[in-house]
Amino acid sequence: MDFPAGVPPLVGYEAKWATGSFEESHTVRRFPGQELSALVAEVRRLALAAWSACGLSGYGRVDLRLDEAGLPAILEVNANPCLSADAGFMAAASQRGLSAADVVGRVLRSALQR
Repeated sequence: MDFPAGVPPLVGYEAKWATGSFEESHTVRRFPGQELSALVAEVRRLALAAWSACGLSGYGRVDLRLDEAGLPAILEVNANPCLSADAGFMAAASQRGLSAADVVGRVLRSALQR
């Protein structure tokens, strides 16, 4: 995020939904690559532990942030994240090579298996 001093670097309503706003244009979605493999492994471990602790099934999203030391902390577990085309969940799925149809198909198959 490229926020000026005094403006909290939070992803709030404007960053998510106010197209053209300062917050939206200065909140850049990033997906780490192999250079952060140890961090990604720890984030995955934490996310799966949170998923299990909340007794979730189907699909969901675990939101995390890094503290000043670069350590991940869970913010929330979202059992019903937005599946709209511009949502973070779908952006992450796209990074893994999944289309919207793939995601919906997986959600439906998971539901039918229960």
